Amino acid sequence: MASTGTRQDALPGAPADALELLRREHERVRLLFSELDSLRGIEDEQERQAELVDDICYELTVHSVLEEEIFYPALRAALGDHDMLDEAELDHAGARELISQLEVLYPGDEHFDATVAVLAEEVGHHTAAEESEMFEAARASRLDLVLLAHRLAARRAELDDISAPPDTIDAMEPHDGRRTPPRAPD
Repeated sequence: MASTGTRQDALPGAPADALELLRREHERVRLLFSELDSLRGIEDEQERQAELVDDICYELTVHSVLEEEIFYPALRAALGDHDMLDEAELDHAGARELISQLEVLYPGDEHFDATVAVLAEEVGHHTAAEESEMFEAARASRLDLVLLAHRLAARRAELDDISAPPDTIDAMEPHDGRRTPPRAPD
């Protein structure tokens, strides 16, 4: 039986359902982009800009893994229309390409601002489409959105644990010159 996704079905402080969890992640990324935008052109803030871009790339990578491993397959099984999900996966592929470019760029580099702007625009379009038509389709489906939220949260915890800062001894190991951990495999 599908869950109604009411607050009483969820743990205190936990999202009511998978759609709320995903919407919160979208909002977290929007706030990061907004903070980054507020620092544009301020040379004294280049280190903070780089940190924000790393955070954005990390959040988008983890979020994409959650959607591609759990949310999209569940929705694909519940819906007859796959075009919307195919388009979403193509959006993710485009974001991954821009993220890979940002891994080697630094504020002040040629194309840094343009690459960030394109990523922000593409992510904004993608999340708007998800939050309207895809989330509406998910609500209308027979998916147990509360159970799905628990699966998403558990996988997020696993991914965050994998990406945790290394122990002090491990920190001495080379990281291939990257500012961020390598992105999840396709």
